[in-house]
Amino acid sequence: MYIYPLLVVIAASSYGVVSTIIKLAMQSGFSASEAVTSQFFIGFCIAVCIFLVTNRTKLSFKGVKLLILAGVFTGLTNIVYGHSLNYLPASLAVVLLFQFTWIGMLISCITKRQLPSRMELISLIILIVGTIPAAGLIDVDLSQIPFQGWLWGLAAAICYSLFLYVNGKATENMNTSNRLVLVSFFAFMMSAAFQSPEIIWNGTLFSEGLWMYGLALGLFGLVIPVFLFSISVPKVGLGMSSILSAIELPIAVMVSVILLSETVTSLQIAGIVIILLGMSLPTMLNRNIFRGKNKAFKTVSKHDPHLLKKSS
Repeated sequence: MYIYPLLVVIAASSYGVVSTIIKLAMQSGFSASEAVTSQFFIGFCIAVCIFLVTNRTKLSFKGVKLLILAGVFTGLTNIVYGHSLNYLPASLAVVLLFQFTWIGMLISCITKRQLPSRMELISLIILIVGTIPAAGLIDVDLSQIPFQGWLWGLAAAICYSLFLYVNGKATENMNTSNRLVLVSFFAFMMSAAFQSPEIIWNGTLFSEGLWMYGLALGLFGLVIPVFLFSISVPKVGLGMSSILSAIELPIAVMVSVILLSETVTSLQIAGIVIILLGMSLPTMLNRNIFRGKNKAFKTVSKHDPHLLKKSS
């Protein structure tokens, strides 16, 4: 089924919008910390509304330890990523976050105690090759980038990989809206502890218009990805989810061009095409393999009717 890989792509695409929205909030005079706090507060409020509308049962706390971890890594990903934007341009911050592709693959290999398939390795190499031109980092002087920016960016990639890993652990007897409200609550608690919770009561959130950015960030940076990843990652697997989540970088580039009026070069377009190819390669190969097996089965069945009866 292609529905679960598609859900991974949609969830990752929503994350690609986050860096641009945070940059827009910063241009409006808000700090990255205030933007991230508004994201989790409003995201939690949306999650509660979804739970009240869709859930007819009581809130279940089964598997709450796993959901605490999911909430912590969800919060840390956005908190650390927000810090990286204080030191890095949006394009470079996305590239460093993009390192979750191989970090997630590494975590998958360690936890499963098996090496990635040849197809996954080829796809991963193609993705890494396309990253640099897609982000417009060719012929760019990176010597002036503060060392803290590199650390925050790579830390965001690690947190995002762990977030995907924890979301890949299915929680039995818990529907998605129940899981969403608990994960968003613990993510909000994380942001309240380390960010700017005072925006909720000092008027910054509602009186000064931060809520508009918080609403967009809450949807694209919390509700949509957590909801969809909770459904799809257990079905797709961490390794393949990391590959499919590479769509985040092309989306981030396109959104920054549209909303921040950043220019896109032919090299960036070429890099985006390479990334899309690397993403699509496993799916295309799987489809061809399936078709080949199906064709071979039909050929054998045609010559041996007893095989067809046995299979049915």
